[in-house]
Amino acid sequence: MMYEMKRCWMGIVTVMLVVATAHASEMLTPGNQSFRPIANAKKMEPQKVSTPLPAQPIELNNASRAQLETLPGIGPAESARIVAGRPYGSKAWLVTNKILDPGAYRNIKQLIVAGQPSKDAGKNAAIYQKK
Repeated sequence: MMYEMKRCWMGIVTVMLVVATAHASEMLTPGNQSFRPIANAKKMEPQKVSTPLPAQPIELNNASRAQLETLPGIGPAESARIVAGRPYGSKAWLVTNKILDPGAYRNIKQLIVAGQPSKDAGKNAAIYQKK
């Protein structure tokens, strides 16, 4: 009994697949009246919103908020957090100090630098100590 039911259902499913395939191929035949390609159809391409990239890397410790906002993915809120978190000993501090998320940092890391205020490492260490 169970075997016959299984065989019956398999037969029904097979017939449904054959009918659906035949119907679909019939609908897509160029001779069919319902198949009408769109005249002068243009290929849809995603629009790219581009902001001009800076010619020189932006210095994190000296850049204005307006300069920081020219970076991709950096808006007013992010630029305010960057300015508030100064000084930076390294551009990677943006992620380690949770100023930016890793994805935003990946987008801008080639466009920024964190210049050191002094050539003396001892002076720089004193500047970067936690307040």
